[in-house]
Amino acid sequence: QVQLVESGGGLVQPGGSLRLSCAASGSGFSINPMGWYRQAPGKERELVANITFRRITDYVDSVKGRFTISRDNAKNTLFLQMTNLKPEDTAVYYCNRALGPYYTWGQGTQVIVSS
Repeated sequence: QVQLVESGGGLVQPGGSLRLSCAASGSGFSINPMGWYRQAPGKERELVANITFRRITDYVDSVKGRFTISRDNAKNTLFLQMTNLKPEDTAVYYCNRALGPYYTWGQGTQVIVSS
């Protein structure tokens, strides 16, 4: 079973940038489509970016042009570069398979965008 550990979140001002990382242990990471999800207070968890093992990417409209997902299969690591952050990006961010069945969810990493 793959275990996921997200990191890189923090408090940032509007317009700022952050780079999130997701370290995966166990086998299977490199062949699976992976995604970054976020869950804001009182809202459902949503998939905001995903990447195939061939590195084809897709994004939800609200982050297109601002977020970039990437992966390093040799290091079993997933990244999310976030730029021009907005207050509405505030959420806990998680990584997981882009399609079910999902791995056990990690604890996520908190992103707060506020002045």
